[in-house]
Amino acid sequence: MRLPDEAETQAQINIVPMIDVIFSILAFFIISSMFLSKSEGLPVNLPQASTAKAQTESVKLTVSIDKGGKLMLDDQAIELENLTKAVKERMAKESVSMVVLKADKTVAHGEVVAVMDRVRQIEGAKLAIAAEKP
Repeated sequence: MRLPDEAETQAQINIVPMIDVIFSILAFFIISSMFLSKSEGLPVNLPQASTAKAQTESVKLTVSIDKGGKLMLDDQAIELENLTKAVKERMAKESVSMVVLKADKTVAHGEVVAVMDRVRQIEGAKLAIAAEKP
């Protein structure tokens, strides 16, 4: 039984420790995501260009041609005949407009031009050629 002069105590929840834990988890994910890198395509020995500029597009497709002439769309092997269709499908799914061409510097000029021609036939596709700064 309560006496009339007894004060009623309010229940309190201290959320400061919860906020500390959430910020610690958030900091962990932010820092760990900086060390993740997406490896796209084949390892190629890119040609050097002093005027090379970094592209600001975040979502892009990578078409790679290694020194043996093997063609890859991101991480999947593909034939030249199927390249246009595959790029169109990926652009529709992921709303991508930038296609980066990574060709080894020993690849024949004709092979690179053939790939560029296929990509340039796709409406709305922007073509970028990967190069390294010297």
